[in-house]
Amino acid sequence: MSFLIGLLAGTFGGLVGLGGGVLMVPLMIGVLKIGQHKAHGTSLVALVFTGIMGSVTYAVQGNIDILASLLLASTAVFTARAGAKFANTLPEWKLGRAFGLFMLFITVLLLLKPYLPQVVDSTMGWTWGKILVLLLTGVFTGFLSGMMGVGGGTIMVPSMVLLAGFTQYTAQGSSLLAMIPAGGVGAFTHWRLGNINKSTLTGLVPGILIGTFMGGSLAHLISEDYLRMIFAAVLIWTGFRFLKTPLPDPKKREGTKNENTR
Repeated sequence: MSFLIGLLAGTFGGLVGLGGGVLMVPLMIGVLKIGQHKAHGTSLVALVFTGIMGSVTYAVQGNIDILASLLLASTAVFTARAGAKFANTLPEWKLGRAFGLFMLFITVLLLLKPYLPQVVDSTMGWTWGKILVLLLTGVFTGFLSGMMGVGGGTIMVPSMVLLAGFTQYTAQGSSLLAMIPAGGVGAFTHWRLGNINKSTLTGLVPGILIGTFMGGSLAHLISEDYLRMIFAAVLIWTGFRFLKTPLPDPKKREGTKNENTR
């Protein structure tokens, strides 16, 4: 089952330039019954492989800007560690609800992207403003990546297209490359905190590699508008499910307190 989850997440991730964590995390929790913290950490480990396979696929097609990826990753590697540590301090119900809000926010970005004006002319070269946009985007997405167990492409891609003037496909390829070091730092931090389900990775990683290759190869053949609508529907449904994450049972919490006082 973990292989199928990786295959599905990798295919969607390769198609739209995301890591696939927005699908992996809820599927690991709902289908594999993995805890919220471990689902986030395990997802980040798998996303490193998504970045590797996805960036290779996009690079073959000439759709990666290495300098842009380096700028994004240069700040993301620092904030990803902070995001992972912050996630570890939250109770599972709070982390679940935060993840639900995050997914609804992503949905809004996906649906509005075609209607938002591009701030920077795509024909312009490198400017200090463009560099600053990429550095700040890395700061924000690195923290979210470490906290939510996602690759960060959901923020990187719109920022690169709308604020830095990159084409859609170059933004997707560059974000996949940037998530390798950023995701690696977050994954290592979760590993040290004990938030990794190692047995799940044996099926998840092969599925991710195959799915990402398939998705990246098909990215130029499928209408982005259709894919965006399907993906948004999945995110809305899952986001509301996580927003309804129940509070812990007061009796259980009281029992735990009594045991701790003995």
